[in-house]
Amino acid sequence: MGTPEFSVPVLDALVGAGHEIVAVYCQPPRPAGRGKKDRPSPVQKRAEALGLPVRCPASLKDAQSQDDFAALGADIAVVVAYGLILPQAVLDAPRLGCLNIHASLLPRWRGAAPIHRAIMAGDAKTGVCIMQMEAGLDTGPVLLREETDIGLEETTGELHDRLSAMGAAAIVRALDQLPNLTPAPQPEEGVTYAAKIDKAEARIDWHQSAKRIDRMIRGLSPFPGAWCDISGERVKLLGSRLAMGGGAPGDLLGDFTVACGEGAVEITYLQRPGKRAMPTAEALRGLNLGKRLGFAE
Repeated sequence: MGTPEFSVPVLDALVGAGHEIVAVYCQPPRPAGRGKKDRPSPVQKRAEALGLPVRCPASLKDAQSQDDFAALGADIAVVVAYGLILPQAVLDAPRLGCLNIHASLLPRWRGAAPIHRAIMAGDAKTGVCIMQMEAGLDTGPVLLREETDIGLEETTGELHDRLSAMGAAAIVRALDQLPNLTPAPQPEEGVTYAAKIDKAEARIDWHQSAKRIDRMIRGLSPFPGAWCDISGERVKLLGSRLAMGGGAPGDLLGDFTVACGEGAVEITYLQRPGKRAMPTAEALRGLNLGKRLGFAE
C-alpha cells in the first residue's frame, strides 16, 4: 500500500524477494499536467508494469472497501507513504497485521513530512523504522530501525532517495526475520510531529541566521523550493552551504554568497521561472543581481 515515488523501490524489493503480492493499493489517479488529465501514481504505474492487480479506492472507510480488503486473505500488509487513513477493520484484516515503513527515527518526526523537518531542524541523523501499525499517528511499536547521517549539504530530494532504498532493504529483512523480532514500544519522551509543508514557509528572510536559512533551502529542495526575489524574479534556491563572510542581511558578498542575520550562505543550485534547475553560475548568466537580494520585511 503506497502511492508516490518513495514507495516504488519497496514494491520492487518485495517482488524481488519472491513475496506473493496479492494486491497493490494506491491513491486514485489525480489530474496533472497542462491538460489536467488523470495521471496514475508512480506506484500504480510500476505495479501495472509488473502485472500486479491494482486497487485505487478513494477511501477505505466504507464497509464494501473493507470487505474487499479482507477477502484478499493477505498474511501481511506493507504500508509506505500510502496517504489514506487505515480504519481499524483494515489494520486487523491481515493475519500478521500491517507494517509501516516510516522515514524517521521514531518517535521523532511522526507525521507527514519527516524528511523535510529533519533537515530543517538541523538533525545530524535520521533513518527508517519498520513499525507495527495501530490507530494512532505513527505511534505503533518498532520492529526494526536503521540509522544514517544527514550530509552537511544534503537536500530533502537526495535524502528521500537514500531513505527509500534503506526502507526497501529494511522491510525485506523485517519480513525474513519477523518471527524473531520483538516489537519495541516507542518512548513517550522525544515525540515530535512533522507537520505537512506549507508553501507559505518557503519565502526566505535574510535577517535569519545562515544556519537556519541553509537548512531551510536544503530542507525545501526540490519541493516546494525556498525562494527569494532576484531582480524582480521569484527564484527558487535549491542547494546551499554555509560560507564565510558577513554584512547587512541580503548583501551579496561575491559569486552568490549572501549575508544573513548571522553569518553567510552560498547558493549552489537554483531555478529561475520557466527554466530547469541548474548550478548557480549557469543559472544566473545574463541576470543583473545588483548588490542586495529581496527579502520579507
